[in-house]
Amino acid sequence: AQKGETLWDTIKMIQNYADLITIRHPLDGSARLAAEASKVPIINGGDGSNQHPTQTMLDLYTIQKTKGKLNNLHVGFLGDLKYGRTVHSLIVALSHFNPTFYFISPAALKIPDHYLEELKEKNIRFFETSSLGTALGRLDVLYVTRIQKERFPEPLEYQKYKGVYKITNETLKGAKHDLKVMHPLPRVDEISKEVDDSPHAIYYDQAANGIPVRKALILLISGKVK
Repeated sequence: AQKGETLWDTIKMIQNYADLITIRHPLDGSARLAAEASKVPIINGGDGSNQHPTQTMLDLYTIQKTKGKLNNLHVGFLGDLKYGRTVHSLIVALSHFNPTFYFISPAALKIPDHYLEELKEKNIRFFETSSLGTALGRLDVLYVTRIQKERFPEPLEYQKYKGVYKITNETLKGAKHDLKVMHPLPRVDEISKEVDDSPHAIYYDQAANGIPVRKALILLISGKVK
């Protein structure tokens, strides 16, 4: 790539050495391009600000494991919803389970309109707000994301929004007793460390669930299990 090789040619080369390829790439749509170039399966490990489907699979597993269901949940997404690819993928997946969504972000980092249009077409209820307090008491799951410095075209824009939300034990006093707080990690300062020991926090368990889920995905793709 440093010499100027295209992604297409890189995939054409790597496919000769591998049974499957996992790709993480800064450009939206890169995984789709890789899949078109490759004769072996492609796993999307995150393409720019677009999607992160394997994260969504472990997120779904974590929700099912901790809440006992995926259906009819009230799910809040907090933080950078514009560039947050984990949010984008999870919204699409959960839309199959009759959720109610709460999108909590500054106006400049709101969820892209085309996701909202898809939700409207599916008759999925959703609310947009800049304040967690207006939604917290209704939530079964709160999915927190960091403000992603690397996605901003201008550093000054990032400075404007970093630290806009911070979850503390005090913040969560108005939550349901069985609210679960998730985060795709890494975190910066959007969740205080004091929350780690609360019964709400499941983000480290969530991360650990990536191991069995991704093992299963590789086995399914390779045809080792059915």
